Amino acid sequence: MAAHLARSSARLTLSRVAHIASSKPLHVRTYTSAPRATSIRSPLRLATFTAIGSAAAAAVYFSQPSSVQCEAPQPSPKTPSTAVQADQERKLKGLTKESPMRLRMEEFVKKMQQDVTAGLEKVDGQATFKVDRWTRAEGGDGISMVLQDGKVFEKAGVAVSVVYGMLPPAAVAQMRARHPNIAESNEALPFFATGISCVIHPHNPNAPTVHFNYRYFELGSDENGEPISWWFGGGSDLTPTILYEEDAVHFHQVIKDACDRHDPQYYKDFKKWCDDYFFIQHRGERRGIGGIFFDDLDNRPADELFAFVKDCGNSFLRQYVPIVEKRKDMSFTAEDRQWQQLRRGRYVEFNLVYDRGTKFGLLTPGSRIESIMMSMPLTARWEYMHEADVKAHGSLMEVLRAPREWIR
Repeated sequence: MAAHLARSSARLTLSRVAHIASSKPLHVRTYTSAPRATSIRSPLRLATFTAIGSAAAAAVYFSQPSSVQCEAPQPSPKTPSTAVQADQERKLKGLTKESPMRLRMEEFVKKMQQDVTAGLEKVDGQATFKVDRWTRAEGGDGISMVLQDGKVFEKAGVAVSVVYGMLPPAAVAQMRARHPNIAESNEALPFFATGISCVIHPHNPNAPTVHFNYRYFELGSDENGEPISWWFGGGSDLTPTILYEEDAVHFHQVIKDACDRHDPQYYKDFKKWCDDYFFIQHRGERRGIGGIFFDDLDNRPADELFAFVKDCGNSFLRQYVPIVEKRKDMSFTAEDRQWQQLRRGRYVEFNLVYDRGTKFGLLTPGSRIESIMMSMPLTARWEYMHEADVKAHGSLMEVLRAPREWIR
């Protein structure tokens, strides 16, 4: 997650990336009707191809098996393809429920970005988002929006990316391992990826950090212009410095309600997936108190899954704003602030050591580091042999070490 924000994505020309030195096996899940048993893979090797923005990069990266490296992407022609021109014409005419899913998802994430940034600016009451628009020569565009040093938020980033191009045969072969409906072929296939990512770090230690990401990927096209394979991914999770159980219950309840409107099993499955993914192995604790996480979601009609993704995304402000409104003006001590800085250190550790999207960006030649690091807090702290105050923070540490079921 969280490398989930990036203009860098537009500029990266990905060739081969070196094997990650001393990396440990990754725990990767693939979702069908329920998360499969965790599979442990050999140390990660990054399959590399066109970078597509943090959110969209995650859509591609999460789908890659680790055992094969592949060549750099094939650049798209400077003149838009017939399919791209057709999509541009569709946008000009206006989208409908019959429009291709890629265009409807693009429309959704761009609207969600506007809704979320407007909502956050209202909460902050002082700062506004800086807008950074970019285009990708090979095909695509994106918008990164960042707020820093506000009254409520120390740093908040919300980014969308929409990219497309040609995926080389070796990369297609890797995706086939996760998506067997992709036929064997020695030809490059067109791909499309879009997504939205957000990370928010408030000033007040009583107000939690939060993250969300929702993305869509499709590969190839048949004689009717329909993708050969497609899938959705995403989730949202909360990272408090000071644990307020009513906040945890509220955050989980809102997203559970969204899940339950589509499948009563979703919340249970995706909460566990989230708890498993955001695990800081070398610390023996989670990054936060979880939420939901899912990937490779393609087991139902696309319209049904799109409705689910939209429901989750549109629930975000209801998940988070009531919590930050309640906590943003609370008094806090110097010790609370110090503890916040230490917990932010853990946040950084997860993102730099374990988060697949961040590692993907950092190990990519020519990447724009500023964009990759946009999810990081402005300030953090590490102390040698620090021991948490059990009386003050024991309940939080207990939850981070053994995830709790917040909804009974």
